[in-house]
Amino acid sequence: MGLYRHCVFPYLLDLAMGSRVLAKPRQRTLARATGRILEIGFGTGRNLPHYPRAVRRIEAIDPDTDLDRYSQPRIAAAGIEVDFHHLNAERLPFEPDRFDTVVCTLTLCSIADVVHALGEVRRVLKPGGRFLFLEHGLSPDAGVARWQRRLEPIQRRIAGGCHLARDTVALVKQSGLQLLDAEHYYLRGVPRFGGYLTEGSAQKS
Repeated sequence: MGLYRHCVFPYLLDLAMGSRVLAKPRQRTLARATGRILEIGFGTGRNLPHYPRAVRRIEAIDPDTDLDRYSQPRIAAAGIEVDFHHLNAERLPFEPDRFDTVVCTLTLCSIADVVHALGEVRRVLKPGGRFLFLEHGLSPDAGVARWQRRLEPIQRRIAGGCHLARDTVALVKQSGLQLLDAEHYYLRGVPRFGGYLTEGSAQKS
């Protein structure tokens, strides 16, 4: 698994994250990013072209050094200054009430302790700050959900710990953030077990 994990998987991840069908969902999610911004799960840097033009600087974290060969050239070429850190979302070294916006796209699925990570998101957000998210997860359709649960052990093994059956909205609510809006849909051209998306926002009261 070493060759696959360090060489093949980063390539496949970047290819999947660069899919055209994700462009508009990314743009809609990031359109509301303002102020001091933290992106968790920076990955290969595919969000960079989709931030609003007014955004000139973000802080970003990702623990996976194998993705640097994709993310670092994109950071160098971007019109946004990126203060990048190799960090896990479960332990953010930032003071409370630091950020106006925390962004998370297609990342909650692969964080080991997602409950704790969302608690950290809430901690570092300013009062009134927003959590913007775009995530795939548990389908409300029973047949699709059954397949998600069946395939999840395989998915976790081949896709960097990615879970297919996490309930995004339930997790956000559990964190103590106030859900503001959430839109659910199947992504066109993607198998339903992996293409049920939720995009929305929550606020720290």
